[in-house]
Amino acid sequence: MNAPIHRIFGRPLDAEIPKGYDQAIFGMGCYWGVERLFWQQEGVWLTEVGFAGGTAENPSYKQVCAGGTGHAEVVRVVYDSSRVSYERLLQIFWENHDPTQGNRQGNDVGSQYRSLIMVFNDSQKAAAELSKADYGNRLAVQGYPDITTQIIPAGPFWRAEDDHQQYLDRYPDGYCGLRGTGVKAPLTDTAEGY
Repeated sequence: MNAPIHRIFGRPLDAEIPKGYDQAIFGMGCYWGVERLFWQQEGVWLTEVGFAGGTAENPSYKQVCAGGTGHAEVVRVVYDSSRVSYERLLQIFWENHDPTQGNRQGNDVGSQYRSLIMVFNDSQKAAAELSKADYGNRLAVQGYPDITTQIIPAGPFWRAEDDHQQYLDRYPDGYCGLRGTGVKAPLTDTAEGY
C-alpha cells in the first residue's frame, strides 16, 4: 500500500530522508495544530502525525484515545539542518504549548496529550535537556510548576490514519487547542541560529 502524499509538500509520507536532513519527534497535545505549526516553519521538508512512546504496535487513533496503549500523539518532523536548526525546532516546541501540565494540554486530557521529545542521537538529547533546563528556569520565574516533558530515545513511530494527516489544511477552521504559556524560549548558546 502506498503512503499518502503530503498535502503541503507534495511528497509521500514515507519518502526517504535526503542526505544531510534530520528528523525530530515532538508531542505537544493534539497533533493537528502541532503539525501545522511545524509545516509552516522554513526548512521543514515533511511532517506527519502519529503515535509513539507506547507499547501497542500500529495503534489506531481510537485505541490511543481509549487509553491503555501508552502512546502520545506526536508529529514527526523531517528538516533540512542547513536551513533550520534543531535548537530552533526546540524553541518552537517550548513556546507553543504548556509543558507543565502533565497528561493534558488545556481541555485535552489524557496521557496521549503529554509533552514529549523523542531524540535520535546524543546531540539531540543534549540540546533537548539543555533547552528543558533553561526553559524550566524561565517558567519558574513566572510562577509555573516544574516541566513534565519526557525526553526519551526515539522508538517506533506509528503513522496515524490518513484522515488525520494535514488535518488543518483540509479543515482550516478545525479544532486546534495549541496554546503556549507566553514565556519566550530564546535559542540556547549552542544553537547556530539559522
